[in-house]
Amino acid sequence: MFNLTGVEKVLPPDDIIVSKTNLKGHIEYANNTFLDIADFSLGDVLNEPHSILRNENMPRCVFQLLWEYLQAGREIFAYVVNNTKNGDHYWVFAHVTPSFNAEGEIVSYHSNRRAPSRDAIEKVKALYDLLLKEEAAHPNRKDGQKAGYALLQSILAEKGVSYDEFVLSL
Repeated sequence: MFNLTGVEKVLPPDDIIVSKTNLKGHIEYANNTFLDIADFSLGDVLNEPHSILRNENMPRCVFQLLWEYLQAGREIFAYVVNNTKNGDHYWVFAHVTPSFNAEGEIVSYHSNRRAPSRDAIEKVKALYDLLLKEEAAHPNRKDGQKAGYALLQSILAEKGVSYDEFVLSL
């Protein structure tokens, strides 16, 4: 879909990207900051999967972990690189949470995203490069994702931290 430009857009430090998705990850709401940095109109993204923004440098295993957290009713923080409509990219520090109804059932997901520090981006890029290399070393995407996930868990275990502790330490 994207003709990647290699150009990075930088989210201003005081801006907050907000979006809301249904249980399948299809966008139900996007604020103007989201639309501005991603170069999309509201009509472009409504009812589309949030993965419309997925950048090839974002390991699939990180999204696997994200979905595990959300479906278990837990919030998650993650560094994410996304594409814009014209093929540029931008980094965010995302806080994604499930939204619950009065009965305690998950009914949607909500995400706030802020500008990450350059230092955090460089540390995350190094990790993501390792995970992407592992994912690419397997004959199919599913096996690659599983292997990347296993590597991520191994790295966290070696550091003696949970994913949350790792991400929040950057």
